[in-house]
Amino acid sequence: MISKELAKKIRLLEITTNRAVNDVLAGEYHSVFKGRGMEFDEVREYAPGDDVRTIDWNVTARLGKPFVKRFVEERELTVMFIVDLSASGSFGSRGQLKNEVAAELCALLAFSAIKNNDKVGLLAFTDRIEKFIPPKKGSSHVLRLVRELLNFSPQGRGTDLAQALEYVGRVVRRRAIVFLVSDFLAPDYVKPLRLVARRHDLVAVSVSDPREKALPNVGLIALEDAETGQTVIFDSGSNAARKAYAGLARKRDEERQALFRKVGVDEVRVNVGEDYVRDLMLFFRRREQRL
Repeated sequence: MISKELAKKIRLLEITTNRAVNDVLAGEYHSVFKGRGMEFDEVREYAPGDDVRTIDWNVTARLGKPFVKRFVEERELTVMFIVDLSASGSFGSRGQLKNEVAAELCALLAFSAIKNNDKVGLLAFTDRIEKFIPPKKGSSHVLRLVRELLNFSPQGRGTDLAQALEYVGRVVRRRAIVFLVSDFLAPDYVKPLRLVARRHDLVAVSVSDPREKALPNVGLIALEDAETGQTVIFDSGSNAARKAYAGLARKRDEERQALFRKVGVDEVRVNVGEDYVRDLMLFFRRREQRL
């Protein structure tokens, strides 16, 4: 059972994401994420203008008149969301938490996927595997995934990206589109990231908050690590301290982006408080131009 408040929130999210999918995203998704190629559909009698290279000579010889093979694009894809629900996602300075933005973004992509008749699955993780839902089709299945993301209470607080990637590498055998949604505040995930990127079409969705990149001048403040509980006193009144803070954040972002380029992973960068539909559209268009 879910609360009336959560049911209302899920319904509102379904309406808004469906509007975005129908208005702008469905066509972009279809053009960027292709199926596995062409598959045989049927044999039919030859008609003037048909490519003679498609003639099925076995059927033609058996029936005494020319028949051709007809092929269609095999569109069905498997889409997996690997979503970081660690405690660092329970932060937001612009009216939403990072985890809430991640859930909405996954809903948007999931509804785009089922509009194209694709299967959708979910792996939620922290410093452990929290929830795995195998890929299936249908809007009711997507609504279940959205409900889990909005209402799930994780057991862990830390972040183990490597474990999550290794798990998906083991259980998702067929090539899939994998959206890895996280703030990527985690160590030692390079090797499994590379392995998953080789097998699947891996897209990293990095979710961040503006206050993680720059702090205002408000004097002495206590900064707490949400995952470890460690607290430090920071003097935001110091121009040098604020510059050092921003410099560390910039270096972390540059290192992450360099890693993704090195292993061939596309990245969508999303900031809390900004229009993530626009961010997705820009990503789709850049990717389509490159492909």
